[in-house]
Amino acid sequence: MIIDVHAHWGPWFFTMDVAGANLTAMDRFGIDLSIVSATEAVIYDAPAGNRALAAWLDTQDRHLGYVTINPRRPADAERDLRAFLPTGKFVGVKIHTDYTRSPASSPQTREALAMVAEAGVPALVHTWGATVLDLAQTCLDTPGLRVIAGHMGADGYAHAIEAANACDRLYLEPCYSHAPTGRIAQVAAAVDRTRLLFGTDSTLIDPASAFGAVAAAGLDPETAELVAWRNAAQLFDLDITA
Repeated sequence: MIIDVHAHWGPWFFTMDVAGANLTAMDRFGIDLSIVSATEAVIYDAPAGNRALAAWLDTQDRHLGYVTINPRRPADAERDLRAFLPTGKFVGVKIHTDYTRSPASSPQTREALAMVAEAGVPALVHTWGATVLDLAQTCLDTPGLRVIAGHMGADGYAHAIEAANACDRLYLEPCYSHAPTGRIAQVAAAVDRTRLLFGTDSTLIDPASAFGAVAAAGLDPETAELVAWRNAAQLFDLDITA
């Protein structure tokens, strides 16, 4: 069983056409379930992308969705959380701090994450470098909030270790367009293994990158199973047995 907690649906603005690659990639790598955000919602228009994703999810049985919100548009965010979370097809929230120019420490993102905490679902938040420490502080300051540090800080994975050890409601997801030697092994050895998740950044990045990086970490079988799906199933309250 494999659950991908960081995936996408829809075409990107890069010079490639990946819109139809999601299921193909899942089949090739044995991914059973992907939790996806709409590319349109992430990079352009959150409400329009969420609506399109909701319609598409009605036709799927191997995908669940993130409601993407823009912290600078709180009214849209509040409306979409009310509209889509109760459907059962959306199990979390996505915030891309760079595309929205809303750092994790900003008042806008702190208020948006307070809404997420009130909704009772996890949030996948883009982190890079030391920004994962800001996300940890925001999580500590927001009762009940559970956050996934997308990319676990990328090249700032040492900061991700510090962040995860500072906040027991912060989870780490490793997808990254580079593969520094020992990155995942170092993180897995230093943090609570029940807060490690698996993500690929598909369809922006080929899942081979994430699979190779995790395989190179040499995780013991129990930890590997937690990372592959058990931690995600618990975090998102999914009724899954393997």
